[in-house]
Amino acid sequence: MIINKDKHYLIAEIGHNHQGKLEAAFELFKQAKISGANAVKLQKRDNKSLYTKKFYNSPYDHENSYAKTYGLHREALEFGKREYEELISYAKEIKIDFFATPFDFKSVEFLAKLEMPAYKIASADLINTPLQEEIAKLKKPIFLSTGGGTLDDVKRARDNICKFNDDLMILHCTASYPVSIENMNLNVIKTYLNEFPENIIGLSDHENGIDAAQTAYMLGARVFEKHFTINRSLKGTDHAFSLEPQGLSKLARNLARIPKMLGSFEKKQLACEIKPLFKMTKSIVAKSNLKKGSILKKNDIEFKSPGGGLPPYKIEKILGKVLKKSIKKEEIVKLSYLDEKKKR
Repeated sequence: MIINKDKHYLIAEIGHNHQGKLEAAFELFKQAKISGANAVKLQKRDNKSLYTKKFYNSPYDHENSYAKTYGLHREALEFGKREYEELISYAKEIKIDFFATPFDFKSVEFLAKLEMPAYKIASADLINTPLQEEIAKLKKPIFLSTGGGTLDDVKRARDNICKFNDDLMILHCTASYPVSIENMNLNVIKTYLNEFPENIIGLSDHENGIDAAQTAYMLGARVFEKHFTINRSLKGTDHAFSLEPQGLSKLARNLARIPKMLGSFEKKQLACEIKPLFKMTKSIVAKSNLKKGSILKKNDIEFKSPGGGLPPYKIEKILGKVLKKSIKKEEIVKLSYLDEKKKR
C-alpha cells in the first residue's frame, strides 16, 4: 500500500452495504476495482463486547432493520473469519487494497490476526485514545476520521497515535449521513495542512454526490473515502447516500484529471494552440499596393488574419522604415523587406 502527496488515493467504503452476504461483498469489491477505487473497506464490530446488554437487546423495528433488536440486527450484517479470509484472497486476486475499521478491542485483535494492510479509525473513536493506541502499535498505515471533533481533539488523537506510528492520514469529516453542503466546511482541510504538515490529509466524504472530493483535492486533500453500493435503493441506512458504480467511476475519473488539468506553472504557447490560433491571430499587412522606397506609416498598414506574419505588437519595428521592394495589397510585411539603415 503506497500513499503519497503526489497522487490521490480513493477508498470505496462498503461498510455493511453487503447486507451480510458474501457474494454481494465480492461483487462490491469487483465493481469498486472496475470503477477505479484504490481500496475497499469494511467495518468490523464485536457486537456483544461493543454494546451494553441493554442497548444490544433494545428493539430495532423499522424499514432498515434486519432483526428485532439492535444487537441481532448488527450480528446479521457481520462477517466472521471465513468471510474475511475469502475477501482478502479475492482482493489480492483483483489487485485492490482491502482493510477495515475496528470499533472495539476484540475487532482490532481479529483484524490483526488477518494481517490487514491498514486500519481506519472512525470519527466516533477520535476521542478513544486507548483504542487508537492499540491500533497504532500494529505499525500499519492508519486513516483517522475526524467528524464531530474539535481541533484539540484531532491534535490529541494525532499526538497519541504518532507516539507509536507516524504513518497517519488525517481525514476531514462531518459525521452526518448524508451531510448538507453548508456543513462540509472543506476549508478545514487547509487548517489541517497547516497544523499537520507531516501528515497526508484527506476527506471522508458523506456528501450526496461527487463534487466535494474535487474541491477538497484543490485544497490539498489526497485521500478520499466515499460510501459505495451496487444499488442506492437497497435496504440499509448507508445505501441512500452511497455512490453506485457509475458515480464512483466518475469520481475516480475526475480526481485523476485534476493533476493533468493543473499542468505546468510555466505560461507558454502550447503545440495544441498553434493551429487554431493561426486562423484567428492577425499579421501586419499592406493596406494598399506599396512601392519600393516607400516610408511605412500607420495608414499604410492594417492587421488581418491569418497569423504567421509579424504580430501587431511589433508595429513600432516597421514604422518609418523604407521598403527595399514593392509589396502588394494585403501582403504580409516582413522585416527582411525593410532597409534597417534608412529611416526618414
